[in-house]
Amino acid sequence: MKKEKIKNQLSTKQEITWCPGCLNFSILESVKNTIADLIKEKKYNKKDFAFVTGIGCHAKIFDYLNLSGFYGLHGRVLPTALGIKIGNPNLKVLGFGGDGDTYSEGISHFIHAFRYNADMTMIVHDNQSFSLTTGQATATSQKGFKTKAEPFGEIHEPLNPVKIALACGGSFIARCNPLDIKHTSLILRKAIEHKGFSYVEMIQKCLIFNPEMNNLDKLMYKVKDNTDYKKAQKLVEEWDYNSNKGKIPLGILYKSKKQIFEEKYPQLKKMLK
Repeated sequence: MKKEKIKNQLSTKQEITWCPGCLNFSILESVKNTIADLIKEKKYNKKDFAFVTGIGCHAKIFDYLNLSGFYGLHGRVLPTALGIKIGNPNLKVLGFGGDGDTYSEGISHFIHAFRYNADMTMIVHDNQSFSLTTGQATATSQKGFKTKAEPFGEIHEPLNPVKIALACGGSFIARCNPLDIKHTSLILRKAIEHKGFSYVEMIQKCLIFNPEMNNLDKLMYKVKDNTDYKKAQKLVEEWDYNSNKGKIPLGILYKSKKQIFEEKYPQLKKMLK
């Protein structure tokens, strides 16, 4: 079957209500590209995939991606995805969350997901604001970010989630610029094919609510797939989520081989194909 026909089957007839120019369009296209390629190559069937979303602008992808899935609660993408894996460990499960969804409400699940290392993929749409609810600050918003909720500006330093992921023992940590659909599709493919928990952060502009952080492209550069832990420690420190300075590495910042969650439990291991 031709790739375009598969992509059409992965699309729905729902009206897309993201803001014009939003990079969620690019993320959706990259996801469909990746899955269509894997199906075309007969590595997987459409029924082999399932996905979970949280609450936020990112979560509208649930209406636009024609796969089995679950529209979850705010901050609860990862435990829901893990529940699907326990129910059927052979599914390729994708999670979609926003920076508020994942790093604020969902931060405890995020930390433990690296410990568990279940064979699934988490894609985080990070635009450094709660954009669906008109732009409040999230855990990765820059210091000084002024919102209706914080008219004098965010007073706290932002989290560095890729640094947290590395410190928590992540076996696949990657970052993408969704504008580069070809590169993003490649990284997503590698994430899905990685045996273990794959975390991919999308550095995403919000055209409406946090325009101050929309000029990051000039800081971005691509790295080769990295398996060196010491190099990874340097890569995750190069940008602090706080300014338009520094360098922002894109690609696989670190990957390693670790025992997966499904192999730790005899009942699940027996079910694996």
